[in-house]
Amino acid sequence: MQLNELRDNPGATKARKRLGRGVGSGLGKTAGRGVKGQKARSGVAIKGFEGGQNPIHMRLPKRGFNNPSRLKFAEINLGRLQVAIEEGKLDANGMLNAETLVSAGVLRRARDGVRLLGNGEIKSKIQLEVAGATASAVKAVEAAGGSVKILRVVKETEPSERRAKKDKKGKKGSPVED
Repeated sequence: MQLNELRDNPGATKARKRLGRGVGSGLGKTAGRGVKGQKARSGVAIKGFEGGQNPIHMRLPKRGFNNPSRLKFAEINLGRLQVAIEEGKLDANGMLNAETLVSAGVLRRARDGVRLLGNGEIKSKIQLEVAGATASAVKAVEAAGGSVKILRVVKETEPSERRAKKDKKGKKGSPVED
């Protein structure tokens, strides 16, 4: 085989469409673009434009809701707690809460509280104070002889506090009392 004999397999390459080569070619004059207008020009991308009619993405209803006052928990599994106890990072005899877990390096940050999940196995008898826990996690801790105390978590700015701050500022046109 010589270099001049090298070629692609039959059908591997296709000749490009040659536009604007006379009306007899079927792609002459407007080159398959129709007549005039913005879309007949090059470099135009109109996505979702419907020419004066309200576009479909604006006609359809929106879905979903993002609660601005939702709580974000730092999650930890039972298996991770057991590993930390075995490594000596945590003392199984003391009370384990968000502060002790962060200071021991088991969690990076406590966020709005710690939520205990039931993945893994716990062998140590531990006392936990957490913002939330799954039923399987509580069951596993109690089976090992420990206890789980669920704390009531309150977001830093409750709606009532925000309302109180707004009332202190005073309303338009009324004098503010100090």
